Amino acid sequence: MTATLFIFCGIVAALLLVLGWALRAPGKSARGKFNLASLEESGRRHATYVALIKQAASPADIEFLAKRGSPEIVRRVRRERRRVALLYLTHLREDFQRLLRLARAVAALSPAVGSRQELERLWLSLEFSWRYQLIRAGFRYGLLPVPQLNSLSHIVSQLAVQMETSLKELGEQAAMAVQMASTLDGNGMDVV
Repeated sequence: MTATLFIFCGIVAALLLVLGWALRAPGKSARGKFNLASLEESGRRHATYVALIKQAASPADIEFLAKRGSPEIVRRVRRERRRVALLYLTHLREDFQRLLRLARAVAALSPAVGSRQELERLWLSLEFSWRYQLIRAGFRYGLLPVPQLNSLSHIVSQLAVQMETSLKELGEQAAMAVQMASTLDGNGMDVV
């Protein structure tokens, strides 16, 4: 009974820490500090290769090799495909991290972003990390978690679309502000 209570209190404390982190006000160092090069990359590089990874992890491919090739070739192909899948998974994680940095930059530039969006981003980050570790372990131990890999790729794609939409909205707001500023003279009077 005491061990269960101790574990429960630990989980509650961890959740309170995470909640406190999510609800904190963004620091001054977060505002205006982001890499412009990350804005140029779309975060969809992974989508180019997901079909190839799915094909390489296909059981039908391995069965075909097992019927036609030696056991050594099958082992070597499995090992290489697993290595490629793990490399792909690493790059998928890098895309996700890049998109999260972009999301922080957008949040710093947008006054409308509140603690709810910050909490959603934290939750998405935790979900991605959890799934990433499970899939990575699956590939390391010889399993081929292709459907889970596909769902992880889908999370990154959704985040990329959200960031593109947010950037478009920020651009439109900036253009509107510039247009409004250009129609007013220094005294706040309409020049037109």
